[in-house]
Amino acid sequence: MISGLDPVIHAPKRLAAMAILANAPTASFRFLREQLDIAESDLSKQMSTLESSGYVTSVKGGRGKGASTTYKMTNAGQQAYEAHCAALRALIDGALSG
Repeated sequence: MISGLDPVIHAPKRLAAMAILANAPTASFRFLREQLDIAESDLSKQMSTLESSGYVTSVKGGRGKGASTTYKMTNAGQQAYEAHCAALRALIDGALSG
């Protein structure tokens, strides 16, 4: 019943970040941090996990205080996110009909 759930995406903070990236071409570190309302170190850890899984890419710009990081969902990330959402829907629908 829970097959198809992606353990990398399933973590709430990563799922929320993926949901944002699924609906925008890119998102800045600052925007994600504000939307998720989490500490910079926590967001950095969550995004590193997504990036090392090949689900997002990052582009760093500038140096020092003016530096910025922008994230983009990869094709593999899009496919994994859609599959994860489908598995969640199936799980919820099954629980409701059972």
